[in-house]
Amino acid sequence: MEFEERLRDRDAWSAGDGCSAQRVLNLLGTKTVLLVVRECFYGTTRFEDFASRVGTSAPAVSRALKQLEVAGVLTRVPYREPGSRARDEYHLTDAGEDLLPVFLSLMQWGDKYLQNGRPPLSFVDSDTGRPVRVRVTADARPEMSSDGIRITVNPAWRRGRDADSDR
Repeated sequence: MEFEERLRDRDAWSAGDGCSAQRVLNLLGTKTVLLVVRECFYGTTRFEDFASRVGTSAPAVSRALKQLEVAGVLTRVPYREPGSRARDEYHLTDAGEDLLPVFLSLMQWGDKYLQNGRPPLSFVDSDTGRPVRVRVTADARPEMSSDGIRITVNPAWRRGRDADSDR
């Protein structure tokens, strides 16, 4: 990246608290919060399921859900099963859905650098089956929503696990 002339002297200015990246990290900067967002994209909606799938304490999940709700990333939707008291489900808002490229970017980077070429899941276009990737581009292509993505088990990961179990 290259700065415009008036920004080239890095000692003359600072993004400081106005930095959008810093604000996002203040919101999403804990493992639990990021895993709750992941679970939302995977279709998790109920507190008990978040707690078991995120693998942390119920109070930590509760804090993460509350933080995301206050920030407008999640919204609560009441539901009631017959014979039970009313409870809440958590659903992504439009702002939450707009985190899809962030989530996919993290997954894509981890797949490339942390999975030895064998990521466990693949994200593909539901219509074409083509891999979904996040890229920095100047193209004016339409964005996809999470509804248009199918998650599959990556065959290379499965083969790798089978080879590991043969040892």
